[in-house]
Amino acid sequence: MAQLEVVQVEELFLGLKRYNDKFLWVVNESEQTKLPRDFKEGLSNKGLIVSWCPQLEFLAHKAIGCFVTHCGWNSTLEALSLGVPMVALPQWSDQSTNAKYIMDFWRIGVKALADEIRIVRWKVIEGCIKEVMQGERREEIKRNTLKWRELAIEAVAKGGSSDRNIVDFISSFE
Repeated sequence: MAQLEVVQVEELFLGLKRYNDKFLWVVNESEQTKLPRDFKEGLSNKGLIVSWCPQLEFLAHKAIGCFVTHCGWNSTLEALSLGVPMVALPQWSDQSTNAKYIMDFWRIGVKALADEIRIVRWKVIEGCIKEVMQGERREEIKRNTLKWRELAIEAVAKGGSSDRNIVDFISSFE
């Protein structure tokens, strides 16, 4: 529902490109017209832009080092439960609250701060990715992602809190 402005798409593209590591970026077909005209130049084998991917399978892959996300609740929970560090770029609604949890409560990522006209610049995006992937907080973030992943696994396992709650809920209708 939330769509990025052209300038934000360009800044995000530059931030991903300048971080200088491989990336996959899902950009809906309807939004691809916002990409810079020459976006394919200089990407070579470094970046791949697709219109869709199976997000849960992608996040579960061991090669994923960081997830740059708008902080929708489903995306946030998927990354949290799979132990993937995040760079938060919230746009609206509950996304800012989710970003706060990512950064300050769960401590599994960082929030990219927007400027005075509400645009997150490429230098900020690149810096946030660096912080998560190789910065001073990298080890703390990784430890916390593994902790929350284990807690999620325990919750959905047989006898875990989620398992018990669903059994109790179903039993209430009997």
